[in-house]
Amino acid sequence: MNEINTRLEQREREGRPIVVGLVGAGQMGSEIVSQVGEMRGMEIGVVVDLTPERAKQGFAHSRKKPDVVVADTLADAERARAAGACVATTDYRIATRLSGVDAVIDATGSVRMAATVAMDAIDHKKHIVMMSVEADVTVGPILQRLAENAGVVYSLAAGDEPAAICELYRFADALGFEVVCAGKGKNNPLNIYSTPDTEAEKAEQRKMNPRMLCEFVDGSKTAIEMAAVSNATGLVIDKRGMHGAKSTVPELNSVFVPAADGGVLSRSGVVDFAIGVHPGVFVVVRTDNPHIQAGMKDRDMGPGPYYTLYRPFHLCSVEVPLTVAQAVFYGESSGHPGGKLVTECIAVAKRDIAEGET
Repeated sequence: MNEINTRLEQREREGRPIVVGLVGAGQMGSEIVSQVGEMRGMEIGVVVDLTPERAKQGFAHSRKKPDVVVADTLADAERARAAGACVATTDYRIATRLSGVDAVIDATGSVRMAATVAMDAIDHKKHIVMMSVEADVTVGPILQRLAENAGVVYSLAAGDEPAAICELYRFADALGFEVVCAGKGKNNPLNIYSTPDTEAEKAEQRKMNPRMLCEFVDGSKTAIEMAAVSNATGLVIDKRGMHGAKSTVPELNSVFVPAADGGVLSRSGVVDFAIGVHPGVFVVVRTDNPHIQAGMKDRDMGPGPYYTLYRPFHLCSVEVPLTVAQAVFYGESSGHPGGKLVTECIAVAKRDIAEGET
């Protein structure tokens, strides 16, 4: 993140902003447009959605209020951009193939579409920022390999919990700490038997899709996010489903440590989640160096040997533009899987299913 602000300011002064193609103008996508509208040195050049009206409406959230042209073809989009306008379209290939676009953000919410957008962006030498963690835990290593071979960046999105955890992990790992546990907070009470039907009333009150709320309550979303962290860091799960222990922030470095030292873990080097520290993310680290332990104690980090590095927020789509800048300026990601999956997510039936039932 070094000097991203000054580099963006320089781009603004030079009149050559980073140009972003955004696929998906829903809640997350519209927030990205809004945030980029506050920034120097970056602009949304094209927005893609299911209808031209929705795509065009995506630009309404930007304080910059650009001229917007609806384009059905790449040639039309190129002419619009040459004339200084931004583009609204229903064709994702315009975002992934338009000359001048530096990076593409997928905010479609669809695993299949996210993978399709990512592959086409990579094929056309565009950096790709994925808001679909579900796609990442399914085909992320393949997309990462394709991006590496193409000389572009494939990245998880800053602001989402996996990337926020990776940020803390990289900090700790670079300093030589032993990473004992990397994790996130969960705010919903865990109920693995939750269904969209059981969450319907709460979902209506919160103006949410019942299925989406169910994914948070039953732990599916958490499992997917922590699988992404595992695949990006090489840390493993301690047991299927993880522990999900209750904890406050001060208790993290006594709960998420090996059982031999009073915690819940059977080993070091794992991912997990805590009930009670949402919306933050954390890394529990260890050092047996007496001199460093003394310094950590002086800085109110506790007596050791376990210490908590805690980030008390993750701002979702608000932070995503920083990943774009990181990819363009430094050729680096906010987190990406290695060469293979370390951890996978599986589906488990919540009730008895009859033979042949669909």
